[in-house]
Amino acid sequence: MSTSKRLKATRDKVAAHRNRLRKQGLRPIQIWVPDVRSPDFAVEAHRQSQAVAKSRYGKKDQDFIDAISTGTTNEARRNLDDCRR
Repeated sequence: MSTSKRLKATRDKVAAHRNRLRKQGLRPIQIWVPDVRSPDFAVEAHRQSQAVAKSRYGKKDQDFIDAISTGTTNEARRNLDDCRR
């Protein structure tokens, strides 16, 4: 099979797949996110985490993160409310 026919077949398959998804009420979007594999990302994440840890709200911020990571939603809401006071 020639390359152009193979590419067209692939294009048709992708188009059909997208049409099926649209019929399900979905729409395509493109989103750009930070590359967490980048050394620059690690440096910046560390810098930001240190800034948060050293802030006057560091303890409350960490308590909130701990609550939403391992606790219940109600605990997280209470901690968030405490942080806002």
